[in-house]
Amino acid sequence: MAVSLKYIWVICAASLIFGCQSKPESTVTVAVATNFYTAALELEKQFETQSAVDISIASGSTGQLYAQIKNGAPHDIFLAADQTRPKKLIEDGFAQDRFTYALGQLVLWGATQETPNLAMLTKSDYRHLAIANPKLAPYGLAAQDVISDLNLSDKIVMGENIGQTFSLIETGNAEFGFISLSQIITKDNQISGGHWIIPDELYTPITQDAVLLKRGFDNPAAKAFYEFLKSETARDIIKEAGYKLPDGT
Repeated sequence: MAVSLKYIWVICAASLIFGCQSKPESTVTVAVATNFYTAALELEKQFETQSAVDISIASGSTGQLYAQIKNGAPHDIFLAADQTRPKKLIEDGFAQDRFTYALGQLVLWGATQETPNLAMLTKSDYRHLAIANPKLAPYGLAAQDVISDLNLSDKIVMGENIGQTFSLIETGNAEFGFISLSQIITKDNQISGGHWIIPDELYTPITQDAVLLKRGFDNPAAKAFYEFLKSETARDIIKEAGYKLPDGT
């Protein structure tokens, strides 16, 4: 994995600020959309091995986290699953320095050995189709785009976030469901069934933006981790986790 000069500069800066103590000198709290949780853990691990900074991750649906931030939750950075909420946070003075860190990919997963497709969803011999709540989770909104013309309202069950949606399918409470490709990749050796990557043209792009929150404005550790998220090292981790990058790679 290539290490960029910018990443080296960020780590050096963090080391100068916090020294080389064995115990963390500062904690950075990162609010992370559920779909990105596993990738965020890898980013946390990589950064913490190179700095005396403790990264604390809080996950939930983008809508939930947005509401928490607006109500004063003590987060330094927000990794959303859309662009809308980060933009609103900047407009309302809660954040700054927005950038796109990932492009999500939607998949249809069925916990059977058969690879699902849209044609299966028009059949009447299954009970439930799981999606994340479109009002809270961008992946749910994307799923709604895909099935908007299929008249499946009587079959839909909703998870509060993409993690709960995964659980509905995994436990058999829904035969099929729309989740993120990253969930398939990170659990590839643990789940049964097949999945179908939904063509990009069938749903509005899931553009995932990050913002530095007000609490992080004066926190050198938060700024260091935020810059790390833009590094080639971080981009490699994000891509390996099942996301596309904003430059099309």
